[in-house]
Amino acid sequence: MQVRPHSIKSRPRFLAALVLVPCLAGCFASPGGESSSDGGQPGSRLRVALAFPPAENFSPYGADATLLSRLGVTEGLTALDANGAAAPALAESWRRENDRTWRFTLREATFQDGADVTPSAVAAALTRATKAKPAPAALAGVTFDAKADGDRGIRVTTAAADPVLPMRLSSPSLAVLSPKAYGEKGNPDPVGTATGPFEITKAGGGSATLDRFDDYWGGRAQASGIDARFVKDGTARANAVRTGDVDIAEAIPVAQAATLDKATLKEAGTTRTTSLQLNTRTGPFKDPKLRAAARTAIDSSTIVKGVFEGYADPGAGIFGPAVTWAESKRVKPAGRADAAKPDGERITLATYDNRPELPEAAQVVQQQLEKAGFTVKLEVREYSRLESDALAGKFDAFIGARNSLLDTGDPVGVLGSDYTCDGGYNLALLCDKNADRAVTKADATDGTGERQDAAMAAEAAILGTDAVVPLAHQQIIAGVSTKVRGVVLDPYERTLVGTGTRR
Repeated sequence: MQVRPHSIKSRPRFLAALVLVPCLAGCFASPGGESSSDGGQPGSRLRVALAFPPAENFSPYGADATLLSRLGVTEGLTALDANGAAAPALAESWRRENDRTWRFTLREATFQDGADVTPSAVAAALTRATKAKPAPAALAGVTFDAKADGDRGIRVTTAAADPVLPMRLSSPSLAVLSPKAYGEKGNPDPVGTATGPFEITKAGGGSATLDRFDDYWGGRAQASGIDARFVKDGTARANAVRTGDVDIAEAIPVAQAATLDKATLKEAGTTRTTSLQLNTRTGPFKDPKLRAAARTAIDSSTIVKGVFEGYADPGAGIFGPAVTWAESKRVKPAGRADAAKPDGERITLATYDNRPELPEAAQVVQQQLEKAGFTVKLEVREYSRLESDALAGKFDAFIGARNSLLDTGDPVGVLGSDYTCDGGYNLALLCDKNADRAVTKADATDGTGERQDAAMAAEAAILGTDAVVPLAHQQIIAGVSTKVRGVVLDPYERTLVGTGTRR
C-alpha cells in the first residue's frame, strides 16, 4: 500500500451534533489533554495492532480519518470530552457571535512540517474540506465559510443557524493539515503535515511507522513512536498480545477474550451497534413486506448469547444502552408493513471479517432467514474490498458494526448519514419521505432534551421502514500489555494512543 497517491474514493460520514451526551463507561481525554508524568522524556516505542488497514490512502475525508485520530496523528479545531461536549483542541476557545457565526481563537501550535498553525492555514484547510468530493461526513447538508480574523482568530459563518458547530468541527474528517498537504488534485496527504503528537514517517506493506512529534502543543508524548501493524485476523491480534509481540491490540474477538490473561483484557462501553441493513432500492427487499419478514425472522438475543458471549446487549434500536438517555425516550415504530411469506426468495447477505464476530453473526442470521423461508447466499470479504460494492447496492443485505456517536456524539448525525436520501453512508439505500422529514426536523432542533426527543422520533420513523434491523449493542474489548499505561478507550472509538500512553 502506498500512502501518497489518493486514487480511492473516500467514504463520507454525515455528522451533526448534540449539546450534551451523558458520560459513558470508559471516560476519556483527548490526546492533547493527558498528563505526562515523566515530563515527556524519551520512552520506548509502542507496538500496536489495528484491525482495519487504510482503505482510502489515509485520506482524512473518509473512513481513515478515525484511524489517523486513533494513532494520535490528526486533530481538528475541537475535540469531544467524556460527556460528548466540545472541548478545546487547536482552538483554545470560541464564542457564538450570532445565529450563523462563530469565532474560534487558535492556540500557538505547529504543523509537523514546521509551519505555524495560522488562521489563514486553518481557514484554507476547512475551505478545502467544503470542496471535497464526495463531501466529508461532517459537512453533509452543511454549508459554511471560514475566514481568518486577526492574528489568532477564525470566523466560521454557516448558511443556516448551526448551534452545535463546535462539536461538528471535532469530527476526525475535519482534521486540520498544513498547506503542504493539499495538492492540485486528490485528497490531502497527512504524512508529516498534521498537528498531533505522532507523525507518520513510513507506511506500506500492512504497517505504518510513526515518530513522536516533539513540537506538539500539548507536550511531548511519553512514547518515542508507534509501530502500527494492520492485522485483520482477530485471533492473530489476540495471539500477538499473548506472546508479547504487540503492546496494544484493538478489537479482540469475544471468542478470544477468555484466552487472554485477565490483566491484559480491557473493556469499555461503546455506542457501537451491529445491524442488518436491507437494500431498499433494488432486489427482494425493495418490497417492505419482505423486509418485515426479515425483521420478524431475527432473534437478536440468540446472537448476543451465541456470538458475542455476553459482551453485548440485544438490539433495541439504532441507539443502545450506552446512550444512557435513549431508552427512556424511545418511540415505538409505526406504519410497519405486514410480513409476507418469502417463498424461497433468493438473497445475498454480505459482511466483513475484520471484526470476527460479524461472519459468525451473519451465519446465525443466515440460518434464521432460511428458517423463515429465504434462500440465502453468504459473502464475506475484507472490509476495504467490500465497502464500495455495499454502498453501490450490490448486495441484498449487509451486516456491519457502526459506532452511532462516532463523529460528534450527536445521534442525529448517524441518522442523516445512514438513513436519508442524500446520506453518504446509506447502506440500506433508504429514501423515505417520512424518515427524511423526521431527520431534518431533528437536525434543526436546539436544546439538549428537545434534540434528544426529536432524534428518537426520527429513529422510530427509520425503524418503521424496516430498512435496518438492530442485532447487538457491543462493548470495546482490547488487549493491552501489563507494561503499558495510558491507553485511551473511549465510547466513540476516536482515540487509542495519546501523549500519556507509554510502556
